[in-house]
Amino acid sequence: MKLHSLKPAKGSVKNKKRIGRGQGSGRGGTSTRGHKGAKSRSGYSQKLGFEGGQMPLQRRIPKFGFNNPNRVEYKAINLDTLQQILDSENVEKVDFEFLRNHGYAGKNDLIKILGRGELKGKVEVEAHAFSASAIEAIEKAGGKATKL
Repeated sequence: MKLHSLKPAKGSVKNKKRIGRGQGSGRGGTSTRGHKGAKSRSGYSQKLGFEGGQMPLQRRIPKFGFNNPNRVEYKAINLDTLQQILDSENVEKVDFEFLRNHGYAGKNDLIKILGRGELKGKVEVEAHAFSASAIEAIEKAGGKATKL
């Protein structure tokens, strides 16, 4: 086998349909577009979502809900997660930098400490927000909850 003898597999290469090249080609006249109407003209494009005059799905379905532009999204971290951190690492203070460096939060996240679970060790926690039960549990364990 040499480069000059390479050929595509038999039947894999087909000629392009030559449209609008006379009646003898079988694709002359209307050039496979049918007779008259907008779809036969050049430059035709249907409106996106157009359903032939039927009320489109997008307009049939009612609007629903409300997106508050002022909503503040917090990354939730529970007390049981804090306890896991205390079990694996020997730390007295858990702040935003610590949580970010250990993959618990992204650099633009706001952190809220929630009260699920139990805290056994004394720890100082710094976060953007706390739930009332979380503050109570942290202080009960001898720690301190500080808002950033």
